[in-house]
Amino acid sequence: MIEPFTVPFMGRALAELALLALICGPVSVFVFARRLSFVSDALTHTVFPGVVIGFLAGGIEGIVVGALVAGVVTAVVLTLLSRGGALSDDASTAVVLTAMFSIGVVLVSRRSSYTSDLTSFLFGRILTVTPRQIAETAVLAVVILGLLLISARALIFRTLDPAGAAAAGFRIAWLDLLLNIIVALVVVAAVRAVGTILVVALLIVPAATARMLTTRLPLMAMIGTGLILVAAYGGLLASWTASVDYGISLTSASAVVLLLVLAYLLLLPLGALRSRRNHGRIVSDARRSPHELVG
Repeated sequence: MIEPFTVPFMGRALAELALLALICGPVSVFVFARRLSFVSDALTHTVFPGVVIGFLAGGIEGIVVGALVAGVVTAVVLTLLSRGGALSDDASTAVVLTAMFSIGVVLVSRRSSYTSDLTSFLFGRILTVTPRQIAETAVLAVVILGLLLISARALIFRTLDPAGAAAAGFRIAWLDLLLNIIVALVVVAAVRAVGTILVVALLIVPAATARMLTTRLPLMAMIGTGLILVAAYGGLLASWTASVDYGISLTSASAVVLLLVLAYLLLLPLGALRSRRNHGRIVSDARRSPHELVG
């Protein structure tokens, strides 16, 4: 259970995923509560041209800078388009997603190793992370958690009661931009480890799974973080066991995501039961008189 992680590359992979759990758990709650799944999916794809340009310009070490620039630009553009009113939120997100992702495919297709590079960018290589990459992820994690700590109350207020937040003097557009930038930073932190596609699972599945157990946002964040940690350990161990003991090729990042999805499916009946109980409680309260409810 522990021996595989004494191997250096396995230990580094677990450390990288543990850092991602610390940021993806809390951020996924806002993504889930604000119904930003499509926006998160778009951000994971729109950083793709930045990843390619960074790689072409500076190799592996240039990926973070390229992804960071592309992610921040995308966050600003999406916020401006959604606020401009010329297009609906879904339409503007789809336009930016398809345009940016197509640019990335065009750029990477000019390389002779097109297939291998594309596979690496899309699905990541968690087992090849270096100490420098872990340090960069740690820096991004500190920035993301700092932004969340400073703005958590305002973001929660905007999430639960946008009209009330606006009436209280909060600038909704700036809060939306801040959250988009935070999501973009999470994507940048995770892109080399799990790729531009699988990172969306870390931003959606944990909170959706935690919602089966509780409706309290802080508790959802803690449960989501714990789920990612458990899935990270289990996925890496499953990948190691399948490859070493049975000769079966099982990519580590995919194994982690599959365990997250499995947890969601296992808790789905519990979520449905909670929903029925809450509905029954509401119906029961509706049938009672105001005097009974006060009493």
